[in-house]
Amino acid sequence: MDVVIDFHMHMIAFEEIRPWVTEYRLRNLGSNAEAFLKKYSSAKEMDALLKENGIDYAIMLPATNPITAGICRTETVVEFCHNSERLIPFATVNPFMVANPAKHIEHYVRDLGCKGVKLYPPYQQYYPNDQLAYPIYAKAAELGVPVMFHTGSSVFKGSRLKFGDPLLLDDVAVDFPDLKLVMAHSGRGFWYDRAFFLARLHKNLYMEISGLPPQNLLTYFPELERNADKIIYGSDWPGMPHLKRNIEMVRSLPLKDETKDKILGLNAAKVLGIGDDLESTP
Repeated sequence: MDVVIDFHMHMIAFEEIRPWVTEYRLRNLGSNAEAFLKKYSSAKEMDALLKENGIDYAIMLPATNPITAGICRTETVVEFCHNSERLIPFATVNPFMVANPAKHIEHYVRDLGCKGVKLYPPYQQYYPNDQLAYPIYAKAAELGVPVMFHTGSSVFKGSRLKFGDPLLLDDVAVDFPDLKLVMAHSGRGFWYDRAFFLARLHKNLYMEISGLPPQNLLTYFPELERNADKIIYGSDWPGMPHLKRNIEMVRSLPLKDETKDKILGLNAAKVLGIGDDLESTP
């Protein structure tokens, strides 16, 4: 079986977390929420969870969104992933919180080993095509790492949807043609058509489907098969905690087996630059 990569997982442990995020987690995880959250604060348990659910690699995402969600620093994610063969750290930066965001990205990638960058415009309230973010893109392009953006809706207070319109990435894709760009949530809400069209239009722009019920993918994207090379699987764990079930739902879709393999791992491997012929871990 081909490799399975979850491109979108969050840390349990935040240095700072907004109360509505905690409430959302508790509500979403049900009666065993507290035990669940405590257990998966351990990297060893996370490794075991991935293995149990047939996931070979997973991207762990930091966040510096003090107004809307909370803070989980890049350094925290790197340390968490350090002794794991399955966990891959991404970096993040809030351009309103540091004087030279590009310098931070260079440190995170060159010195700490991060394999990509995650940005949260709706949470941090800037347009992705604003010039304040361009040094980040230039540095990521120089370093050869992808940049992932939160696009579409969010349930967290203070987020502003206008900053999550996928159309804003058209400028970025044109201005940085060699930079791999990933639309997390694929414009979730009312921008699915834009995300799909843009991913077909730009060779460097990818859709990522975390937070979307897999059984609804063909409703959101009726011509999904036409974009087989540009769609990446992600769960948004722990927001969507049923990892194996979600993967099985993707596999049950009426798509070519080749397409499902691309969505579940091969496209992600290409974006991450970890080998076209990547095989599953033991």
